Amino acid sequence: MAGHSRWANIKHKKAASDNKRGKLFTKLVKEIMIATKEGGPHLDGNPRLRLAVQNARGANIPKDTIERAINKGAGVGVDYQELTYEGYGPGGAAIFVEASTDNPIRTIQNVRSYFAKVGGSLGKNGSLEFVFQRKGVFAVPLAAPLPEDDLWALIDAGADDTELADGYLHLTCRLEDFGAVQRQLDDLQLVPEQAGLQRVPLLWKEDLPAESLQKTLKLIDLLEDDDDVQQVYHNLQLPD
Repeated sequence: MAGHSRWANIKHKKAASDNKRGKLFTKLVKEIMIATKEGGPHLDGNPRLRLAVQNARGANIPKDTIERAINKGAGVGVDYQELTYEGYGPGGAAIFVEASTDNPIRTIQNVRSYFAKVGGSLGKNGSLEFVFQRKGVFAVPLAAPLPEDDLWALIDAGADDTELADGYLHLTCRLEDFGAVQRQLDDLQLVPEQAGLQRVPLLWKEDLPAESLQKTLKLIDLLEDDDDVQQVYHNLQLPD
């Protein structure tokens, strides 16, 4: 369950079980395949693939599994569509879903059923533009606090929000500054455990009644358990 830091609320996570870890591996491998198909198999010339591989390594996915995913993505057999769905959980928390699927009809039917099951509602694409902002997000494990000069170097590169919490330096930046911040991390020899573009809430939903809160968390779990769903974002401020 998310802890005290608001960073932990950007994307709801539960304690990892074998089943959850397996599903995470599936999603990360799929992202490698899609990134390879989109931009080619070479990491130097494909920033999306480089990020996907970096996140897979952060999740301890074996090197040979990563290589097989790249090889498969470079072939002709991968045909995934990337889709987004936007809606509200019971009580009004905003839910943004990113999916990669080879069967859009199946995916929308599943997503719609999850929202309906808990009393939520799907909206039109674009209905949550005022709730979320697309930003670069980095989570860098740190054994010791970052020297002030290094922190200022990251801010000069474009990091617009920083927080040290639970042994991680969390950074966000504007979309256009993502590459510059990543290069500065490389220069400082700091390796993010997670890095990518995420949808960060501009508005938070607080103080949901207990029943609505539990149903919303159930909706998030149902979505995250779906193999077609890659990311689930919400603006629910989870209680400590």
